[in-house]
Amino acid sequence: MTPQETPATTDFIREIIDEDLRRGRHKRIVTRFPPEPNGYLHIGHAKSVCLNFGIAAQYGGLCNLRMDDTDPSGESLEYVQSIIDDVRWLGFDWQDRLYFASDYFERLYEYAVRLIEKGKAYVCALTPDEMREYRGTLTEPGRESPWRNRPVEENLDLFRRMRAGEFADGELVLRAKIDMASPNIVMRDPIIYRIKRTPHYRTGNDWVIYPMYDFAHCLSDYIEGITHSICTLEFENNRPLYDWILEELVEEPRPRQIEFARLNVSYTVLSKRRLIEMVEGGVVSGWDDPRMPTVAGMRRRGFTAAAIRDFAAKIGVAKKDNLVDVALLEACVRDDLNEKAPRVMGVLNPLRLVIDNYPEGKVEEVECPNHPRRPEMGSRRVPFSRVLYIERDDFMEDPPKKYKRLGPGRQVRLRNAYLVRHAGTVKDEKTGEVKEIHCLYDPDSLMGTAGEDRKGEGVIHWVSAPHALEAEVRLYDRLFTVADPGAREDYLSLINPDSLILLTGCLVERSLGGAKPGDTFQFERLGYFRVDKDATEERLVFNRVVPLRDSWSKIAAR
Repeated sequence: MTPQETPATTDFIREIIDEDLRRGRHKRIVTRFPPEPNGYLHIGHAKSVCLNFGIAAQYGGLCNLRMDDTDPSGESLEYVQSIIDDVRWLGFDWQDRLYFASDYFERLYEYAVRLIEKGKAYVCALTPDEMREYRGTLTEPGRESPWRNRPVEENLDLFRRMRAGEFADGELVLRAKIDMASPNIVMRDPIIYRIKRTPHYRTGNDWVIYPMYDFAHCLSDYIEGITHSICTLEFENNRPLYDWILEELVEEPRPRQIEFARLNVSYTVLSKRRLIEMVEGGVVSGWDDPRMPTVAGMRRRGFTAAAIRDFAAKIGVAKKDNLVDVALLEACVRDDLNEKAPRVMGVLNPLRLVIDNYPEGKVEEVECPNHPRRPEMGSRRVPFSRVLYIERDDFMEDPPKKYKRLGPGRQVRLRNAYLVRHAGTVKDEKTGEVKEIHCLYDPDSLMGTAGEDRKGEGVIHWVSAPHALEAEVRLYDRLFTVADPGAREDYLSLINPDSLILLTGCLVERSLGGAKPGDTFQFERLGYFRVDKDATEERLVFNRVVPLRDSWSKIAAR
């Protein structure tokens, strides 16, 4: 199923849309995904992307991609391009409907002029501190600005002069004239235009006044013919302002704002401000650091678009904020990669194994399926020799009873190859560390022959020493040590020191010599690994996407 072929589903948002269609308010549903290009998209944005495009697809409608670029501070073409790349990678197509709020600056200015002409907006000279004082509190009404009742012509003249650049930043603002006694503080004559001499990444120095988000967003929705403006709960208090602006300035049909709970994921933060702090403070290597909850970071780590879409579908939409366990996202990734990722063998912490009775100089090529349940994915031939490497954890001198790997007197099967029995151990004379183990193999036990049915006490993976390729492996884990770091002001003190463990000297099978950045594999018994963009022909670099199973809950409980 493609992203555009969204299965029929229902929730409170779709119930509202169904009712609007039943009443004839709209003939075709049009939604939009409207990010501000001042950072990279994160998993919360991905949920919104899936919701907006999914609803449009379900109802046979359209979904626009719009950059809400009304604040030039921090906005850039880099962020615009990253947003375009991320939405496209997630699998969604806006066709020719890529819009920018900055394209509407002239029309938005004309709407503001119309509001002044109606006596519904005025130019105010209160300072920011005075404006806060005049605004009142949750229990006390605000006070009217001394400039609230300027004549319309004076307001029009001042607003034109604001646009012409005659006043300093912050000297004047344009405010909507609504109700300073409203119980909703948002409605107490909010600012709708401010002076800001910051060059815009698209319009340069053409403008020195910019519309506030609340003014621009609803009118941009209207200009584009949006029927349902779906946003997160923090905009619920702003909905009366959204509706007021539209009712004052435009005719029906008007867009309808619907709020849903924003996504909060455990062991990470989704505040854009905090993500920017981590990037600029060097806590992470950049927006695409594989530990980041950004779409770019998850893509680089090896999460798939299908898994993220599946995650968004599973969590659905809610009316109240909650904390979603990141383990659900990781499980979606495992489920997807389990079906797609070819199997290979890699050893992260190598221990040398010598088969004493295997002929010196002999090399066999054993047949290894690329996927145990997908014969169409074919197989590969992996060299087998007298000297191998296995995982150090796959040998114990004094193993417990339930240990299903190699130890004194134990016999195990080497994956897709022979049964071997432990025959001796070589230790470092000074440290006592095991340096090498010796085994004897059963030549009649090769997989694919009559002896393959014979069982050992477990199955372990391996690589042939003369044929193995060296690799660097980056083990990524959860970025924070507590489930809800976003609830803490000192969130940076909660960074997990083991969120990145760099392993060098790892060994992988020969077939990975042609692996390219972006290729993803299951390292048998270890997890899913993706070739990182840092890899070259001379240097293999793998990111661990996720382990084969969630062990974090056990670790965190200790």
